Parts: sequence; C-alpha cells; structure tokens
Amino acid sequence: MTPAVPTRERADACPGALQTHAAADGELARVRVPGGILAGHQLGVLAQAARDLGDGALELTSRGNVQLRGLAAGAQTALGDRLAAAGLLPSATHERVRNVLASTLSGRATGGHLDVRPWVPLFDQDLCAEPGLAALPGRFLATLDDGRGDVAGLGGDVGLLALDPDAVALTLGGADSGIRVAPHEAVRLALAATRAFAAERATQGSTAWRLTDLEDGVARVTARLPEHPRSAPQPLPSPPSGGPVGPVEQTDGRTALVALVPLGRLAADQADLLAGLAPEVQLTPWRSIAVPDLPDASAASVLTTAGLVLDPLSPWRQVSACAGLPGCAKSLADVRADAAAAVASAALPAGGDRQHWAGCERRCGRPRGSVVDVVATPTGYRVERS
Repeated sequence: MTPAVPTRERADACPGALQTHAAADGELARVRVPGGILAGHQLGVLAQAARDLGDGALELTSRGNVQLRGLAAGAQTALGDRLAAAGLLPSATHERVRNVLASTLSGRATGGHLDVRPWVPLFDQDLCAEPGLAALPGRFLATLDDGRGDVAGLGGDVGLLALDPDAVALTLGGADSGIRVAPHEAVRLALAATRAFAAERATQGSTAWRLTDLEDGVARVTARLPEHPRSAPQPLPSPPSGGPVGPVEQTDGRTALVALVPLGRLAADQADLLAGLAPEVQLTPWRSIAVPDLPDASAASVLTTAGLVLDPLSPWRQVSACAGLPGCAKSLADVRADAAAAVASAALPAGGDRQHWAGCERRCGRPRGSVVDVVATPTGYRVERS
C-alpha cells in the first residue's frame, strides 16, 4: 500500500533573516548557515546582533542554522545589513532555502571517504544563482555526507552520500535513489535533483513542504533526471542519536573541541568565546559547535567554565526542548526552565533515555528517531514512551 501523502493546506512560511516570524516575545529571525560553517568573525557578528537587536542569545537549530529572538518590529532591515556585510546573506531572494547539512568535521575526522567541505559553497552558490529555486519551500533540506552516515539519514529532500572515494549516491526524500555518480559530478547532480523537485512541485500545483509530500514525489523527481549509472538502492545509515561531544582527534594530529549547547541556547558572550578560539567553527544538527584545528584540548576547561558541555556522559546530551514560554503563546509551560531544573536536580523523568520537552501537543523541534516525549499539560507533564 502506498503511504498517504501529507496534505499541506497552507504554503510553507518558515522564517528567514528578512521574513521573520511574530512570536510571543517579539520577532524571530532564522539565519541559514550552509554546512553549519561559520568564520569566527561571522559568529561574532551574530553575537553582537543578538545583543543589539534581540534578546542577547543565539538559538541553534537541528539544521545547523541560527535563530535570533526578541527582535523589535522592523529590525529585519538592520539585521539584514549586518548579515550582508559579514557575508551571511548572499541572496535576499534565496535566503530561506539555503538549508544544507554537511558531515561534522568532514576532512578532519576519521572515517569519511571524502571531504565534503568544498561541496557546500558550490551547492549554495549554484542554488542562489538560479532565480527559479527561490520558490523552494523554506523547509527544503540538502544533506552532504562524507560516508560516515551522520547526516544522510536526517531526512533530506536531496542529498549526496559518499560510498567510497570514487562513488557518490544521490538520496531523495531521505532514501537511496540508486543513482551513482563520480565525486566531481556530485554537486551538479544534486542541483539537477533540486530543480526537478521544484519543477514537479510546480507541475502538481502543490504547496508541498517536502519532496515526500508530493504525489509519487521520489519516482517523479527521479524520472526528470538525466541518465546516470544505477545500482540497487541500499538502506541509509542510521544517524547517531547525538553527535560527538568533547575532544576529537583530527587526522592531522590536531584537536577539535565539540561543545554541546544546552537546549541550543547560546549566550552572546559564549559565542564570542567560541569565535575567538579558531578562524572557523561548525554548527551541528545536534545543537553543538565544533571548534577545529586546535593544538590540544586545553581550551576545554574554559568552555566548560562558560557553561558549555564537553562531557560525553552529561545528561544534557539526552535532552532537547521547544521554545516554550515566554517565546511561544501556545505553550503551557516554561519547558526550558523546567528541563534545566530537572537536569540540575538529576530528576529527569525518562531516566537515561533521549527525551524532548514540549510545551504543547505540537511538539515543535522534536528530534528524529526514538524519543521519549515530555509534554506539558494544564496539570503538569505527561511522559510518553514510543
């Protein structure tokens, strides 16, 4: 039986840096960061914008992007000017569709077949160069995986997965399409698949948010692609329930520090501290920040003192939460404060299980995979084990 296609009765309205969302605590802006890769000075610009225009903190998202909350009405213009000057807004028309996940520490950590870092700017530049792709939904997601499987299974609409140093698989709708290509052709194929998604969406007159929302989406998008060698589709690697935390030894002998940000809320001062450690950082889908190319792990104590988490056994690794009160008017509780109190008192309701705290039944921000839901109700929290 063919699975039912979700019905989207409204067009996607994901916020961007210029098209913000009116939240209970002010306007919310989402800044796309392809591949999660930020120069240190760019992270500093975001931190200062949070101080001057927002509530003083940055929120890290599960797509390696950044949100600013508490913006005043009309602050989009000032924010846009700052982002453009820092190279974080290369296209005002395409800024909401630049959702690109890339393997964490690719080219630096062991286990990958290819370094996918060069793919990120190539894909992003070509995406922004095509006027028609500005009409993609804001939830469109591309995944660029070096073969370790850390992002390929995160449900990308279009993706690349290195199978070995000479072969790359195209993924569509979070599954292997069977199409194979050489690494130097991979970005071109991913862009062709992105165009095919946009074209099929237009043909169907659809407001689909994701490729799998289209009628026979994967099959019809595949049919629009040029001929390429094919193999039997293989199951994608299961993504890890959480990325690395703490020191990571790089292949060149240097050290990367991966700092988990509790509940994804990064204070501006913490951002400045991270920005000053290295020329480049990488945001991850697990709301952590990787700081690469350090001579050793000595900076770990400084980050820990600043409130970031570098202990792989920390209970913070298992806890995520929606915005809750006061940011969301639909929430029934200040879930972030309640989750933090539970961590501090070692009283997490789901023990050692991965859990997501939600202020209402919508369960916004819930991670993929097996998760225990801690849902606010008018009389307290309800714990649901899937």
